[in-house]
Amino acid sequence: MEQPRCFPGHVEPEPGVVASGVYLGGRRVGDIPVEGAAAWAGHDGYVVWIGLLEPSWELLRKVQHEFNLHALAIEDAQHAHQRPKLEIYGEALFIVARTAQLIDGRISFGETHIFVGKGYIVTVRHGASTSYTAVRKHWESCPTSLAKGEDFILYAILDFIVDNYMPVLEAIEEEVEAIEDRVLETPLTRAEIERLYMLRRDLLRLRNAAGPLVEVCVRLTTNELPQVRAQMHPMFRDVTDHIRRVQERIDSLREVLAFAFEASLLIGQGHETAISKKLAAWAAILAVPTALAGIYGMNFADMPELGWRFGYPGVLLVMATICSVLYWRFKKNGWL
Repeated sequence: MEQPRCFPGHVEPEPGVVASGVYLGGRRVGDIPVEGAAAWAGHDGYVVWIGLLEPSWELLRKVQHEFNLHALAIEDAQHAHQRPKLEIYGEALFIVARTAQLIDGRISFGETHIFVGKGYIVTVRHGASTSYTAVRKHWESCPTSLAKGEDFILYAILDFIVDNYMPVLEAIEEEVEAIEDRVLETPLTRAEIERLYMLRRDLLRLRNAAGPLVEVCVRLTTNELPQVRAQMHPMFRDVTDHIRRVQERIDSLREVLAFAFEASLLIGQGHETAISKKLAAWAAILAVPTALAGIYGMNFADMPELGWRFGYPGVLLVMATICSVLYWRFKKNGWL
C-alpha cells in the first residue's frame, strides 16, 4: 500500500472526539480527522488512536464505516450498561471495561468500550470515567514503549482503569477506619448505619464491575487472539494480578464493614442490657418500701404493731436496712 504523502497537522476535533492522532514509531505524527483514519492505520508502523466521549450515533457509524467494525459491537458501544467482556469480530477485538469514581461520597460507574484492530485502537467512554489524556501524555514521553503497537495501548488503558479503582478504595478505607473507631465508643446512629449499608452495596457493585476483567485479561494472555502478541502476555498477566488485589481489598473492606455493623449491634445490646439492669435494680429497691407501706396501709382494725411506740421508726429502719443491703449487692454485681 502506498505511503501517505504528507503528515497530518492540527485538526480541530468534532463533538464527541476527545483526541484523534496517528503515531509512527511511538511518536505522535499529528492529529487526523476520523474520516480517512483507516488509511493511516493500514500502513506498516503507523498506529491510529482515537478517543471518543459519549459520541453520537452518527459519529459511531462514521467510525464503523472507517474501520469496518461489526454492527453488534457498535450497538453495544452506543448503549452503556454492558457487562465487562471481550468479543472477537473478524479481525477486531471489542472489549468492555467498567470504570469507577468517587463522587459526593458514592461510587459512580462508567464504561469504556475499546475497539482494537491492525494499526488502530478506538476508545468510547460513557459515564463516570477519568480522561485517558494522562495515559496519552505519559506514554508519548516514552515512544519506545508506545512503538510496540495497539496491543500495548490496550494494556496501558486497562492498567489505567484498574489503577483508578485504588483511589476509590483508599477513600472508602479511610472512612471505614473512622467508623471502626466510633463504633467502639458508642453505637452507630441511624445515619451512620445507612452510610455503612450504602458503602457495602457500592463495594459489591465495584467488585461486580472489576471481577469480570480477570476473565478478559486472562483471555488476552492466550494464543487465541492474534491481535495480541505473545510478548505482551506478561503485561496483561500483571493487570490480572492488580484486579485480583482489588478484589481482595474489596472483600476485606466489606468484611470490616460487616464486623463494624455487628459490633455496633452488640454494643447497643450491651448498653440496653445495662440500662435494663439498672432499671430492674432500682425497681427491686423501691419495691421494699412500697411493699411495707402497702401492708400498713390496709387499715385493718387488728394490727398490734400499730400501737407500738417504736413501730414507725422501726419500719423506717427496716426499709432503710433492706434497701441499703440491696443497693450494696447490686453495686457489687455491677448493676448500678
